[in-house]
Parts: sequence; C-alpha cells; structure tokens
Amino acid sequence: MKYSLSSPEIIVGLDLGTTKVCAVVGEVSADGLRILGVGSVPCRGLRKGVVSNIEWTVRSIREAVEQAQNMAGVEISTVFVGVAGSHIRSLVSNGVCAIAGREVMRTDLDRVLEGARAIPVDADRMILHALPREYVVDNQDGIRDPVGMSGVRLQAHVNLITAATSCIENVIRCVERCNINVAAVVLEPLASAEAVLTDDEKEIGVAVIDIGGGTSDLILYADGGIAHASVIPAGGNNITNDVAAGLRTPVAEAERLKRQYGCALGRMVAEEDEIEVPGVGGHAARRAPRRLLSDIIEPRVEEIFSEVRRRIEETGLLEQMSAGCVLTGGAALMEGMVECAEEVLGMPVRLGFPIGVGGIASMVQSPNYATGVGLIRYGAAHLQDEPTQGMGSAAAARDEEASESSSKRRSSSFMSWLKAAF
Repeated sequence: MKYSLSSPEIIVGLDLGTTKVCAVVGEVSADGLRILGVGSVPCRGLRKGVVSNIEWTVRSIREAVEQAQNMAGVEISTVFVGVAGSHIRSLVSNGVCAIAGREVMRTDLDRVLEGARAIPVDADRMILHALPREYVVDNQDGIRDPVGMSGVRLQAHVNLITAATSCIENVIRCVERCNINVAAVVLEPLASAEAVLTDDEKEIGVAVIDIGGGTSDLILYADGGIAHASVIPAGGNNITNDVAAGLRTPVAEAERLKRQYGCALGRMVAEEDEIEVPGVGGHAARRAPRRLLSDIIEPRVEEIFSEVRRRIEETGLLEQMSAGCVLTGGAALMEGMVECAEEVLGMPVRLGFPIGVGGIASMVQSPNYATGVGLIRYGAAHLQDEPTQGMGSAAAARDEEASESSSKRRSSSFMSWLKAAF
C-alpha cells in the first residue's frame, strides 16, 4: 500500500476486544507504515464487543495507551477505534446522481454515497460505513473508480454497515474519559482485512473470519470490493466455557488449558498425551487425556465454521471465494484451527498476519494485532482525504494535548461525526 502524505504522521489504532484492549502506534509516510509501539492489556469491561462496565473499560484503555505511548515515545491524543459485536448489521443499498454528460469528480462520489445512505433505519441505529461495491456509469457496470469517466448518470451499489447508536456512544465515551479524541470509529473486521489481505485476494474473492473472544466477524470480498459483512455471536469465550464445564475446572484454568494444550481437531492429538486439570471448590488436580480436551473444543469450533459457511452460502458467493479464507483473531492461533476450517468450509485457509509493515514489526506479527495494524492503515487513508482529522506529528499531538480547549474540540468532533453518521 502506497501513501501520499507530505510528512510522516503518527496514527494510533485502538482495538477494543472482549478479552483485551490493544493500542498500536504507527508512523505513516510515503515510504510505508512503521510500527513504533504496542500496548495490550486484558479487559473485562466488554461483553461480545459491547461495553458492559465503563469503569473497567476506561481502566483498560488507559493502561493500553500508556504502554503504547511509553514504547513509542509519543503522547497519544487521538485514536482510530475499532468496534465489533452482535449489534452490527449489514444491508445493501443503491445511490444515484446525475452528472449531465461531464466527467465524474470526487464530489460526485460523495453525492452518490450520500444518496445510498439516505434510507430509513431504526431510531436506535446509525450507519457506520457506506462501502461501495461497484459503480455504474450509464449502463457500464463493474467500475471500481469512475473518476474522470464521462456519462449522464452515476450509480453505486453499496453495502451499509449499521450499529446500535448507544453501543457506539458508550465506546466513544469510554475513550474520551481517558482524555483521548476519537478520530473515527471503524468496523474491526474491515480493519483486520486491510492488514492481512493482498489486492489479488480481494480481486478473486476471499473471506476473512476474525475470531475474537465474544464474537466471530465475517467479511467477504468479491471483484475487489466488499460484498458482505456479518457477526456470529460466538467466539473464544464460548470454547473456554465449554472446557470449564466439561473438565469441571475454573474458567481461568480452562482458558490456560485451551491456550496451552487446546486443539480444534481431536485426531491431531496423540492418544498417550495427558494434561493436568486443576480442581474447583477445593478438589485436587487430576490427570486427564489431552484428547478429552480436544473432544470438548472441536464441536464448538465446528459450530462456528458451519455457521460461517451457512452465511456465505446465503449470500450466493461461496463459489466466488477463489482465494479461500483468512483467519485472524486470538482464537485463530489454536492448533488445528486452519485444518478444521478447511474441512468445514471446503476451501483453502491460512492464518492472517499483518503484512507490509516496518519498524518493530515483530511485535505485531500475530493475528492478535491484525485489527490494530488495520486501524492505522484506515487512518492513513482517512488522513489523505481529511488531514485535519489525523493525529499529526508527535509534536503536534503534544501541542494539542496541552491545549486548554482540547476537551471542547473532542466534544465538537464527536457531535459532528455523530450527526454526519445519521
């Protein structure tokens, strides 16, 4: 990905997950993206991507941001926030505008997208993204970028991503209570896809599954554009709860066993392998076959991938996923996940690692950090269109943080963004 920024910009991505909060600091310039710092802390304040305890969430955000800025040596005042959760919905819309025989300009693209957004939505929901799948100039379809083309009528086929307004407001409120400005709120699987996919994969068709703690997010690309997005209300926490119930062990110990010894395919585990299972309620620890742990995990993983396949089939795009599937998220690291996904989905599957980054890239070479890196990429594209929305250089960020009117600017920025979203 090539950037056209006149000077290096410091951009921060804040990934608010069910099990962790992760902040990634990057420097974006014409030479590419350099990772400067990373902060990651556990979080108990979100449930299935939705804020359930503001104080716990604020504490986790503050700790993650402090870790990231200490490593990067900058002060963070603005972030691009990733959101997910079962409240996310996707729907299809069309926008049309007249261009009266002249060349299509960037302003025409804005007008046609605004037309696509002008559909009725529930009073408690807002449009988070308007993602163009293709443009049509007169009767010529399949156009990616119509700027410069001549015609009479411009049309856009658009995927609209909607979210519960209260959920978005609570996320922004948590971030602003840490004295940090929210530049934009971004759908997490969209950010993850930007970090791990190549242009060729998007062109021939690919599915991205972001398996988080509370939910699994699905996004489909076809013909270079986003064709579908949805959320499955099951993730790594469901697997952990199954292990805790099946092995009669505390949830914390079930999580540890899942991470250290879990396998999504029972046949990949040797019959003689054993694990030590801590007891609950004063009971002594006991030995158990590792195969038993895998037999508990496998049905839940199959259930998640079966639901993914069902939703892909419903869109009619299964045959277009020629590049297969890319897995991201912390739960994707479990042994046997790729093999299980290939069996259930019937397509090639690989793990998604952030690509095209420099700096301390080794710190983010894991599916855990795909969303954080993708948020920085989104922020770089955002800066090209609206440079005043970015964090700017490190010095500019420090000056903004020191300004007495920063709180007013944050509130004004949020209200303007929220009104524009509606």
